[in-house]
Amino acid sequence: MKKSILDSKDMESFVVLGATGSIGVNALKVISAFGKKVEALSAGSNIELLNEQISLYSPSLVCIANSWDLKRLEPKGAKVFIGEEGLLEMLSLAKSLKVINAIAGFAGLHASLKTLELQKDLILSNKESLVVAGSRFDVSKIIPIDSEHFGLWYILEGLKAKGETNVTRLIITASGGALRDKSAKEVLDSKLKSVLAHPNWKMGARITIDSATMVNKLYEVLETYWLFKDLNKNLKIDSLIERSSSIHSLVELEDSSLLAHLANPDMRLPLSFGIGGKEAFKESIINKLDLKDLVKIDFREIDTKLYPLWKYKDLLLEKPSLGAVLNASNEVALEAFLSENLSLKVIVDIVSKTLEAFKDTKINDSLEDILALHKEARSVALKQLHDLI
Repeated sequence: MKKSILDSKDMESFVVLGATGSIGVNALKVISAFGKKVEALSAGSNIELLNEQISLYSPSLVCIANSWDLKRLEPKGAKVFIGEEGLLEMLSLAKSLKVINAIAGFAGLHASLKTLELQKDLILSNKESLVVAGSRFDVSKIIPIDSEHFGLWYILEGLKAKGETNVTRLIITASGGALRDKSAKEVLDSKLKSVLAHPNWKMGARITIDSATMVNKLYEVLETYWLFKDLNKNLKIDSLIERSSSIHSLVELEDSSLLAHLANPDMRLPLSFGIGGKEAFKESIINKLDLKDLVKIDFREIDTKLYPLWKYKDLLLEKPSLGAVLNASNEVALEAFLSENLSLKVIVDIVSKTLEAFKDTKINDSLEDILALHKEARSVALKQLHDLI
């Protein structure tokens, strides 16, 4: 019988990539709570927080994105690496067999691939790894820590333990984002400040914008496809808005029963399983849902008038390699939206037009072809941006 990743008891140290982001920060807290060690950290430009983490967790390896930040870095004896090349070298030198990839964006893809090439367990938060190159991953070596995919995994593991495999549909939930109570016109006309005002929590700017456009959920639908595609060849994948963010996932069985996963959306539960394995049952570091949260549960369908990009869900599931096009076009649109005084309609138009341009393209699954497609789609998206503004 194949040994579960969660059965491992000899993994005492961790590599945390994207350590200064919200997930990286929470991951370090959970690692500390379990009494485990941090061998390596990577960060982007938040050197001040990284210096605090180095003092607190004493890693022996540290990677930063840019050489000009070396003068601000206080490594305290740690070996220092720079840029993507340095990051991959750091992964190769690290003795830790578990890597938490919480890097934001396309920049996290090569780190994920390198982790599995080195036969280390990948505790994955970086969405773009599977969205862009899901066909290149052995998902049996991945522990998903997005709340939605962890919830699906949690339910499915319970079913597997009982010998039940009659799953017909997987459903992940969405908050609806900051504009969920606006009219369709108000959504498309919205500027950055209103898009960033998420009703349920404070997140990074990019993921908050993706939540408002529903691109984040398109990403997660693709992640669901790659993570669980071997479950049932006729498996359906859907999504619903659940405004309280208390229910993260639902699994439908052949008899039409629905099993739901409810948990506090602070990431501590999935991180605890990824870091502590089955020890997670023994630890009291999980914030429990209060009963008052349960009475707020409120499901809604995803309205394509409010979220026009959601109409591409079925196309992406039919041709999941188009994830590279989705990500490239969304990156271009996000960069423009964050730096210019533009309306949300620009993101919708750029992503829509780029996906339309590639929807009939025959896509090969080699990494070289996927990366070439991503680059080409980015060029097309940049042209669309130029035409729009």
